[in-house]
Amino acid sequence: MGRSANSIPSGVADFDSIIKGGFPAGSVVLLIGGVGAGQVEFALTSAAKLSMVIEDPSAAGFMLGRGKESTMPEQICYITFSRSREEILLELENSFNSEFHDAFERVVKFKDFSEAYFRKTLVPRSWTGGETNSLFSSPSSKSVLESLVDYLDENAPRSMVVIDSLTDLVVSASIDINDLVAVLRGLQRVSKKWGGIIYLVLTDDVLEERTQHMIMDSVDGALVFEWSRYLNSSRRQRYMYVEKFISLLPHLDKERIARFATTVSAKSGLVVIDAERIV
Repeated sequence: MGRSANSIPSGVADFDSIIKGGFPAGSVVLLIGGVGAGQVEFALTSAAKLSMVIEDPSAAGFMLGRGKESTMPEQICYITFSRSREEILLELENSFNSEFHDAFERVVKFKDFSEAYFRKTLVPRSWTGGETNSLFSSPSSKSVLESLVDYLDENAPRSMVVIDSLTDLVVSASIDINDLVAVLRGLQRVSKKWGGIIYLVLTDDVLEERTQHMIMDSVDGALVFEWSRYLNSSRRQRYMYVEKFISLLPHLDKERIARFATTVSAKSGLVVIDAERIV
């Protein structure tokens, strides 16, 4: 008997079928990888495909495969700190077909924290969508972490939330890494009550190893994305690993454990094309 009734589909159908319907509801999932390795494409594929199913529930069988038996989120939220909604939509338009882009644009609730993120930097407000050229706003304004916590409290219950990108927070000079880790630990705890799914997108190798391990220890699961070259060839293949997920790993068949070859196409987004056993 599978876990579908208490799972939220990722929208990557072949992967969902392997993990018995999707991620456990209430999970905080870290998507970490090198530039272009697939972590952003995974998040965008998930948000776009679930948007299509929210608009047309009859499409669940085609879009989600076995994940159609899972629980759908009530809404989808996409959070950024340095990128605008227009930039994300342009990326979707250039990378995927119009169905992905249009459903995402209509359904996804977008939140841009760039004003708070750039507040204590030399970046003018006019560059981040502000109305003036002032370098700084009121010192009494909430920090980006405080603003993020307030937004999640209001919007995350029973939702899919994509935080793109955690990298912006870990490299910010105005954010203490210990404060960020504390927020992530609190998020992991409260997410069980919210019953949705939260994706945290992070670029690999921007943090020292100890700090990266602290962040990985603060989430329920971690998918690692990487490029690998073919032997004696310039060709490269994307791979996805289930690095951490106690509740999922027992469900992975022993002959197809942990490593998945992936590809990205305009028609289907990120797709698992093969599952390999790691010896």
